[in-house]
Amino acid sequence: MDGVAPSRRTAADVLGPLLRDVLGAQLPFGLRFWDGSSTGPQRPPVTVVIARRRALRRLLWAPDEIGLARAYVTGDLDVDGDLFIALTQVLDLIRPGGVVGKRPGLSTLAALVAAAFRLRVVGLPPRPPAEEVRLRGRRHTRRRDAEAIAHHYDVGNDFYRNVLGDSMTYSCAYWDQPEPDATEAARLSAAQFAKCDLVARKLGLAAGVRVLDVGCGWGTFALHAARTYGARVVGVTLSVAQAEYARARMAEAGVADLVEIRVQDYREVADGPFDAIASVGMAEHVGTDHLLEYATDLFTLLRPQGRLLNHAISLRPDDAQQGPERSSFIDRYVFPDGELVPVARMISTLEDVGFEVRDVEALREHYALTLRAWCANLDRNWDAAVAAATPVRARVWRLFMTASAMSFEANDLGVNQILAVRPGPRGESGMPPTRYFQRK
Repeated sequence: MDGVAPSRRTAADVLGPLLRDVLGAQLPFGLRFWDGSSTGPQRPPVTVVIARRRALRRLLWAPDEIGLARAYVTGDLDVDGDLFIALTQVLDLIRPGGVVGKRPGLSTLAALVAAAFRLRVVGLPPRPPAEEVRLRGRRHTRRRDAEAIAHHYDVGNDFYRNVLGDSMTYSCAYWDQPEPDATEAARLSAAQFAKCDLVARKLGLAAGVRVLDVGCGWGTFALHAARTYGARVVGVTLSVAQAEYARARMAEAGVADLVEIRVQDYREVADGPFDAIASVGMAEHVGTDHLLEYATDLFTLLRPQGRLLNHAISLRPDDAQQGPERSSFIDRYVFPDGELVPVARMISTLEDVGFEVRDVEALREHYALTLRAWCANLDRNWDAAVAAATPVRARVWRLFMTASAMSFEANDLGVNQILAVRPGPRGESGMPPTRYFQRK
């Protein structure tokens, strides 16, 4: 503001003109600072709140998604309004080719440095929150994989119940004609069990069929396979918390005689053959360098004419050329060592080891709906989720699920179910000639 002494200038006074110079236009959202000053449109759709100077210091030392994520999950930066709208507008600015993606000139850089000193932002890098992880050792050894899974899944069953709902299923649901009058929680639960039933039908489950559930989570599919179809299930997970929950769940449902839950790496399973294998939301943890080993192990564990259902998130082919991102928000806070591959890569790998691929179904829009339902659960159960974990952990999941929903909606990510069979000695598949599993 004109006439205000430099020592009395607000954060908005200092940064507002600089932001307009960088953008060449006004911010599309409101921006409010720790001193109560603000800039941006008069009636913004959302307002980004820089609650503490430390948010700018984080961005100064890590001017990328890591710095932005650290500021948000610690509460140094917040959003007043719809996070989906705010994230869309921020990403539009900072993405490659966006306004902020352009390299600023020397005069602008000098002005930004001067502003940082004036606002007392310059200093040592703030310590990352304890919830940020950087695993050591070679990727995808059995020990490191166990550590990665523990970081992600052993957050606490109570926390996940507040996010996932009663089904306790952490993978894409199948929104198959939901009841219009049902509650949001009931629709999500129905969609998750519809996914389990779709997998079961594709695998041809029936009484006595022996099934391996790779990455069984909290046991939802194993429960459905045993209770609905009478299948005998071995479920394996690297998460102790998941295994304890799943075992108690089987006992309570009266199917403990049909379901065995193990804390075991899938590479250590040696009691095949199985009639069917379900791998739902697990292949993302395998690693691209181990994909052939993964496919070979599952092929070996199946009897001839046994079926595999591989349900996994996929990358667009052009993104896969860049290799796995090892310093991203997702890698540091959510899925350490997680690696995605295009669906074509997964199909070709399965075929390379001897599988015959019989069916591929894309469920991209279903995952966007699922993530939005989880976001709604988290917002509705916010206080309980924070109490069950930490405020940082809850904010990590809010940011992760919002960004993921947007990625599926924009076709930046996909998710696919691949149904494959291990052919018999003469090539026989034992499969019906039609997509019978689409009919209930």
